[in-house]
Amino acid sequence: MKHDIFFSISQTPDVNGETPTERAMFENYFQQLKHADTLGFGVGWIAQAHLSTETQKLNSMPVVPHWQGEVGLCTDFPQLALESFRQTKHIEIGSAVISILASGGPIAQAERIANTVQFLSMLDEQRKLHVGFSAGRFEFMAKPYGIAPRNSWEAIGWKPLRSQIFLEASEIFLRLLNGETIASSDIRETSLSRENFRSDEEWETFYQDYKSNNNDDVTSKITIPNRYNFEQISIIPQQWNRDQLQLVAGTHDPIAQTFVNTIMPVRVFNLSITSADIINDTHDRMSQSYHPAGGVWHRSFMPRTSFVFINDEPGLTSAEQSQAASKEAEQALQAYWNALEGTIDPEKVTKAANNALIGNPDEIAEQILARFDPEDTIMAWFDFFNHDSDRVCRNMTAYMSKVVPHVERILEARNER
Repeated sequence: MKHDIFFSISQTPDVNGETPTERAMFENYFQQLKHADTLGFGVGWIAQAHLSTETQKLNSMPVVPHWQGEVGLCTDFPQLALESFRQTKHIEIGSAVISILASGGPIAQAERIANTVQFLSMLDEQRKLHVGFSAGRFEFMAKPYGIAPRNSWEAIGWKPLRSQIFLEASEIFLRLLNGETIASSDIRETSLSRENFRSDEEWETFYQDYKSNNNDDVTSKITIPNRYNFEQISIIPQQWNRDQLQLVAGTHDPIAQTFVNTIMPVRVFNLSITSADIINDTHDRMSQSYHPAGGVWHRSFMPRTSFVFINDEPGLTSAEQSQAASKEAEQALQAYWNALEGTIDPEKVTKAANNALIGNPDEIAEQILARFDPEDTIMAWFDFFNHDSDRVCRNMTAYMSKVVPHVERILEARNER
């Protein structure tokens, strides 16, 4: 079993209502990152943000109207990643995740990533940059870059169309990173048909609007003009160590997971709250579709995020630590749902708690053994609504010095039977 760590750098009020400054948030991040490096975590995954969610609350369609502060402060992953490598010795750095539709789109993002790996190789020839990429959780982050409906039928079919735009952007992004020279005419055709829509009614509404505004004699498939139009291009740099780049797709879409692996090896993210059936289906699919250049697919290639509410504070009995951890988890999860939706939904709080790792070290070890496969990679999330950086570091220490050895001892004993 492998153990990564997730850093949200989320500037929100904690359960006590305290919101650190931006500078304090990054000081906390570097303290925790360097501690994670000494403890032996494999990859430090940094949450990526694009544009202010606080400002977006002023718009006509706020995405998180009740959220106080910023969902995340890392808006320039390449720069923060390089500084993170400079301040550590062993841990690798990953993005969770950059939007290739925002910040200039897939062409600009490809050049940034290639440059970052080139500079990384001048600092360290062994460690890798792990680049998780997606269409982005919030659409408003990509709209200023032109990723918005261009007409009435695109507006009607926007949800399935946006998925197709992500495939177009992914092909551009990956082929440029692969060192290819491409033009937009080389990129997959974007089209929509009945299979892209959830119901006959949705497809028919889209289809009729398109027909009424176009003279095309279409029947079952409508071709949509490319989002990105360009003549022959390739990125600079071209001579960089691609072995130091690991790509990870931040999407649950089976079509996208399979498509990106027709170009180059791309792993996938998944959440611990995802059902076991979906997780196993993903592993089965990736074992067949993972690009041959990446070798044989392993379960560890799909990091699984998990909240960790561990209490190993001195002066408390094991039972008291367990009770304190449960209270801390409940407070943090209530604050999260209140910020996300404006209400505290007991059912959602309970469901999230059931999928989190909560308790004293022994209890968390038992939960890991019960919920995760021995070959899994856990992406442990400690800083969730917690700005007490010293406490976060103590929790990380308890996890790596007590929980992980406990788990490994039991797994070794099982293998010896």
